[in-house]
Amino acid sequence: MRHLLALLLFAFASSASALEPKDVWLIVNKNVPESQQVADHYIVKRGVPKENVVRLDLPKGEDISRADYDTKLAGPLRDALKDNKDKVKVLVTTYGVPLRVGHQLPNDDEKKELEQLRPKLAEARKKLAELEKKEKDKDKDADPKELAVVKQQVSDLQARERVLTHAESHASVDSELMLLWWPKYKLVRWINNPMYFQASELYRTSSPAVVLVSRLDGPTVDIVKRLIDDAVAVEKKGLSGKVVIDARGIKFDAKGSDSTGHGYGGYDESFREAASLLEKAGFTVELDDKNEVLKPNSAKGVALYCGWYSHANFVDCCEYERGAIAWHLASSEAVTLRRDDSKVWCPNLLRKGVCATLGPVAEPYTVGFPKPAEFFGLLATGEYTLVECYARTVLFCSWMTVLVGDPLYNPYKHAAGVKLKSADVLPSPKNGKKISP
Repeated sequence: MRHLLALLLFAFASSASALEPKDVWLIVNKNVPESQQVADHYIVKRGVPKENVVRLDLPKGEDISRADYDTKLAGPLRDALKDNKDKVKVLVTTYGVPLRVGHQLPNDDEKKELEQLRPKLAEARKKLAELEKKEKDKDKDADPKELAVVKQQVSDLQARERVLTHAESHASVDSELMLLWWPKYKLVRWINNPMYFQASELYRTSSPAVVLVSRLDGPTVDIVKRLIDDAVAVEKKGLSGKVVIDARGIKFDAKGSDSTGHGYGGYDESFREAASLLEKAGFTVELDDKNEVLKPNSAKGVALYCGWYSHANFVDCCEYERGAIAWHLASSEAVTLRRDDSKVWCPNLLRKGVCATLGPVAEPYTVGFPKPAEFFGLLATGEYTLVECYARTVLFCSWMTVLVGDPLYNPYKHAAGVKLKSADVLPSPKNGKKISP
C-alpha cells in the first residue's frame, strides 16, 4: 500500500515540466553590492534572463523585522512579480538578503489582553509553587485535586500568552517566501507544505501556489560563486564519491509514542534507511550507527553526508568531493551564514568545499528537517533538481529551515550507474504511521 502511494505521488510530481533558467528569479539587496555580484555571476553561469532580477531596499544584516519583511521585502516583491506570477517557479535569495524574519508583534487588542493575563499568570505560578512545596514537604493540608487544577490553569495561561506574543512566529526568510502568493495566514508555528510528497491531493490542489526557494549565500562572495561554479561543472558528468551517514543507534518503535516517525527514533531510522537505499542503488556507503558524532578526518572522497547531533559545534569529519551535498541535523545550524567566528554547521560546511547544504535559523524541532531517506533518495534518482528535492521532502513552510545552493543543480542527472527510481523512494520510516494534511 505504501509502495503504491509512493508510485501515485511521484507520478503526480513527475508530470510537472522540468525547471529551466527562465523559471528562476533572483532577489538582490541593492544596499549590498556583493548581492548583485552574485546575481550577475549566476546569470552568466546558468543563463537566467537578466530581467529576472528584483532589486530591493533591504537591511544589510542577516535579520529583518516582521514589519520590514512585509513592507520592504514581500510586498515590493509581489508588486514586482505580479505580471509574471505564473512564470515564477523559483525564487533565489542572494548574498546580502536577510536570512531570518522576526516575530510578529502583538496588536493593540493583544497588548491589552496580555496586560490582564500576566498578573493572573504570575498569581497562578505563585500558587502552584506553594502547592508543590506542600506536596514535597508531605503537608497534610496538600490537596492533589487543587494542585492538578492550578497546574492546568498555569498551562492554559502560558499557552494563551504564547499565542498573544506570537512566540513562534519567526522563521527563515526563504521558508516564508514559499508562501509569497498566499493570502494572509496565521503566524503560529508552521504551515503544512502542499508540495510535500505525502500531502493529500485535496490539500495540494486546494492550496494556493507554493514557490520553490533556495539561497545563494555563504561566508564570502567567493565561496558563493564557487558553489555556483561547482554545481554547473559537476552536473555535466555527475557527482562521484561515497555516501557517509552518521546515525545514532536510536531504535524506532512504530507502536510507541513516535508512531509517525517524527521524533528522534523515526529520524534515526530514516538515516539508516537512507544508507540502505543508497547502498542498494550502487553507492558506496559508510554508515556509523553509534551515538557519538564522527570524529575529525573520519572519511575522504565524500559526495553526500548527513549526520546528527553536534549542536552548534561543527566537526570537520569529512573531506568532500567537488559538488558534495552535506547537512547536519541540529537545532541552529544556519543561525548565521556569514559570521567568521561561528561554529554552526552550514557556513563551516561551505568553507570546507560543500556545494549545497541546509539548516535551521532557529529551533525547528526534528520535524523541521527533511527525512534523510526521502531527501537523499529523491536526489539520487537524478530526476529532480536540488530545490525540487528539498521542496518535496520538507514538511513545512513559514518555518525555520533554509536551503543553500544552486536550485537547478542536479548532481545525478548524468551520473553513471545510478539505479534508483522515484518509485523506490518510500515514505520514511517505512513502518511509520502515515499522516498528511
